Amino acid sequence: MKVIKKIIFVVILVAISISLLVIENGYNMYKEALEQMPLSKKVASIREKENYAKIDEIPQIYKDAVISVEDHRFYKHNGVDIIAIGRAFVNDIKAMEFVEGGSTITQQLAKNIYFTQEKKITRKIAEVFMAFEIEKEYDKNQILELYLNTSYFGDGYYTVKEACKGYFNKELKEMTDYECILLAGIPNAPSVYAPTKNPELAIQRQKQVMNKMVEYEYLTQEEANKILEQNGY
Repeated sequence: MKVIKKIIFVVILVAISISLLVIENGYNMYKEALEQMPLSKKVASIREKENYAKIDEIPQIYKDAVISVEDHRFYKHNGVDIIAIGRAFVNDIKAMEFVEGGSTITQQLAKNIYFTQEKKITRKIAEVFMAFEIEKEYDKNQILELYLNTSYFGDGYYTVKEACKGYFNKELKEMTDYECILLAGIPNAPSVYAPTKNPELAIQRQKQVMNKMVEYEYLTQEEANKILEQNGY
C-alpha cells in the first residue's frame, strides 16, 4: 500500500512539474511576442488596414451571430471562459486528441495577431496570457472590432469588409440578415464553409449559427424562419 502511495505521489509530482514547465514556456512565448511588437503598436497597424471596419459600421445582427457561435459569454468573461475550457477538455479526453480548444473571441484575436494556428499546448498558454493583456487594455467592443478585422474568411479575405465585398459585392450596411449570418459562420473553417468553395456546406453552417442565435435569444424561431426564406447567396 505504501509503495502504491509513493508511486501516486511521484506521478502527481511529475505531472505538476510538467504543467509548470509548460506554463513557463507559454508565458515566455507571450513575453517574447510583446517584446517583438508591443500590443499598442500591433493594434495601430491593424487599424491602418485599407479595409478596416469600425464597430458601428458592422450590422448588429452580424455581431450577434458571431458572438452566438464563437463565444456567447463574451461580455461576461475577462478573456478566458473557464466553462468553455472545461467542456473542451472533456471533449478532447473523449476523442483522445486535441479537437476543441474552448477559445474565446479574445483568445482567437490573440492567436490571429500574434501566434500561429497550430494546436499546441504551449501556444494555447501564451494565448491565454495575451488574452488577459488584451482585456486589460481594450474594452469589449474594441476587442470585437479588432477580431472582425483580423479573421480569415477564405478566398484571401482578412477583414469582414473584404469578405462582404468579395462574396456579396456589397458594403457592410447593405448586407441582408441572411448574408450576415452566412458570413458569420465562415471563419470557423474557411476552406470548408466559403460559399465559393462549398455552397451547401456554407448553408449548413449558416443554419448552425442561426440555431445558436435562437438558443441564446438573439433571434426567435419565427424570426429565424423568416430569414431562411430570404434569397441568399
